[in-house]
Amino acid sequence: MRTVRYAKANDGTALAGARGGGGPPLVKPATWLTHLEYDEESPIWAHWIRYLEERYDYLRYDERGCGLSEKGPEIPDLDTWVSDLECVIDAAGLDEPFALLGISQGAPTAISYAIRYPERVSHLILFGGYARGTARRNDPEAEALNRAVVEVFRHVRNNPYPTFQDFFSARFIPDASVEARQWFNELCQKTTDPEIGANLLLARSQIDVTELLPQVTVPTLVMHVEGDQACPIAEGKLMARSIPGAEFTALPGNNHILQSSEPGWAVFRDRIEAFLGTARPATSAALTERENAILALICEAKSNKVIAYELGISEKTVRNHATNIFEKLGVRSRQEAILAAGRT
Repeated sequence: MRTVRYAKANDGTALAGARGGGGPPLVKPATWLTHLEYDEESPIWAHWIRYLEERYDYLRYDERGCGLSEKGPEIPDLDTWVSDLECVIDAAGLDEPFALLGISQGAPTAISYAIRYPERVSHLILFGGYARGTARRNDPEAEALNRAVVEVFRHVRNNPYPTFQDFFSARFIPDASVEARQWFNELCQKTTDPEIGANLLLARSQIDVTELLPQVTVPTLVMHVEGDQACPIAEGKLMARSIPGAEFTALPGNNHILQSSEPGWAVFRDRIEAFLGTARPATSAALTERENAILALICEAKSNKVIAYELGISEKTVRNHATNIFEKLGVRSRQEAILAAGRT
C-alpha cells in the first residue's frame, strides 16, 4: 500500500492522494469508482498503477465521495472537481510542468484545468473521455439508458444476484474475465454507497465543456476504444477535432477500462510514451537462447534463486544474464522487462 496523503479542498473536504514512481510527473484527475488501497490489488486498475509508476512520477487521488476521500457537504459539479484537482496538485508540491491524464469523467476536469493553467501542463492525454455528458448530447435514447443505469446503481447495487451486478459491470468491461468483473462488482460496493454513486453519475451527465475545447493550447493526445459501451467513440472524436492540433488514436476492443491482456493496452502504452517522449530506445541486439529462457522465467515472476535451480546455473550467472537482458531491452527492472517482453 502506497502512503496516502490528504489534501484539504477549499470547502474543507479531505481528499486522499497517493504518489509513486519516478520520471516525468504525470497527474490523473479523479475518476468515478476508484479506491487508492483496493485498486493496487485489483485486476481492473493494478496494471495501470504498475505501468504508470514505472515510467512516471505518478499522482492519483480518490474523488470526493469515493474511496478514501470524504464525501463533502454537497453534490459536486465541474468547478468543484477542478478546484479539487488544484488542491491535490498544490499539496503534492509539483514545481515543474506535468502531463495530465484525463480518463473517462476525468477528461472534462483535465481540459478545464489545462485551459486555466497552461503554463503548468506540459501535455494533455484524454482516454475514453468526453466533453459533454449524456444529458447534453441530444440523444434521448442514451439519456434514457443513463437514467436506467443510475437507478440500477441507486437501488440494486448491493443486490447479491449476479444478474443485477453484471448489468452495470458489463457496460464498463464487457470483454473482461469473470474474475475481473467480480472485482469490479466488489469495487463498486467498496468505493462508494449507492446514493452517492447515483448522484455522481447524474452530476457527470450534466457536464458540457465543448465550448472550451478550442481554447486548449497544450499538446493533446486523444485515445478511445472503438467499441466502448460506456462512452461512445464519437465523443472522443468530437474532442480531437475540436482541440487545435490534437492527435487521435482509436484502440481495438470494447472495454471502457483497458485490461492488461487486450491488444489495446499495448497500443495505449506505446502512444503515451511516443507522445510524451518517454519511449526507451529499442535495441537491435537479439537475446541469446539462454537469455530468452531466463526472460521467460522472469515473466513467470520466479526469483533468481529459483531460475538458477531450474536452469542448473549459479545465481551470479542469472544476475549477469539479467543485466544483459535489461540492457538489450532498454529497461531498468524485472517488471519493465516483463512489460517489454509483452510487446514483442
